[in-house]
Amino acid sequence: MEKKRIGIFGGTFDPPHIGHLILAAEARDQLALDCTIWVLTPDPPHKRGKEISSLSHRLAMVELAISEDEGFTLSHVDIDRPGPHYTVDTVNLLKQDYPEHALIYLMGGDSLHDLPNWYEAEKFLDALDGIGVMRRPEDDIDLSQLLSTLPQLEEKLNFVTAPLLEISAEQVRRRVRQNRSYRYYLLPKIYAYIRDNEVYK
Repeated sequence: MEKKRIGIFGGTFDPPHIGHLILAAEARDQLALDCTIWVLTPDPPHKRGKEISSLSHRLAMVELAISEDEGFTLSHVDIDRPGPHYTVDTVNLLKQDYPEHALIYLMGGDSLHDLPNWYEAEKFLDALDGIGVMRRPEDDIDLSQLLSTLPQLEEKLNFVTAPLLEISAEQVRRRVRQNRSYRYYLLPKIYAYIRDNEVYK
């Protein structure tokens, strides 16, 4: 019997925007995923010293963002343990929760480029059945250099073609603070949540 395929989509999601949802949906479609687990990272090591919104706001927004899609679910794997939260630990904990499933980690092209610098990158790759890279058309990735450092990446790497969306969470936060338009970067209920709770003011 073929294993069910689970995508792992991690991030700070501050806030979750239309781009996140489109990328997650495209990855599910192109990689034949049975479901996608969103992993909200409370304490990302690579963002130490940067201002991040409260976990309660980010958790509420992710729950709103994925609530109407049965193929998306939220994991508390990082929320329920102390930081820092390294991805290799997250994946190994999810393997314990889903021992009979194939786990495919979803990332952007920029993360793939930085992968050799990740904490215990080789162990991270060994724990996974696949890597889905959501590649933008302008991404310039030197695969030969990556594979010379992480040879096990070759058999696990899959590219996902995603629409070119110039939307970032940082851009949304900045627009809110500057009282500029940001409504259509988000689902209506996320827009309403940010407005009503004055999240980024």
